[in-house]
Amino acid sequence: MTTWSIDELLPHAGRMILLDRVVAWDAERIVCERVVRAGDAFVDTHGFPAWAGVELMAQAIAAWNGCQVLAAGGAVRPGFLLGTRAYRADADTFPTGTKLTVEAVRQFHDDDGMGAFACRIDAPGMHAEARLTVFSPPDPTPFLDPRNPLDSRGTPP
Repeated sequence: MTTWSIDELLPHAGRMILLDRVVAWDAERIVCERVVRAGDAFVDTHGFPAWAGVELMAQAIAAWNGCQVLAAGGAVRPGFLLGTRAYRADADTFPTGTKLTVEAVRQFHDDDGMGAFACRIDAPGMHAEARLTVFSPPDPTPFLDPRNPLDSRGTPP
């Protein structure tokens, strides 16, 4: 199993990279880690808010996609979080110093880039879970250019 640094896998930069590393990945799932540190994005005096766990899950999915495309000789590209279902967390905050394990398991994925993943965050005495729907088109350019309006089918007119 090839492992890349997290900044090689994500189309994010600087403080917006919220994961520390990939622990394991394969064709169906990925496991990542993050230690909550003071001064990091979203972290306040109480720690990392549980509501921001959705972004950790989304980045785990992006890292999974990065592993898949890099292993196939492709290039990492932007993707989009389309929705979150049934996000539940049994804590309001993940305290500073807590090691979080973030897992995403592929439930559905098609050739056009639509996907659904069952995700979870685990830490000692804490748990969060959700199902995320994502879109990683082969060419994200039309979706990123604000001068290029899309019609109701999501394609340029």
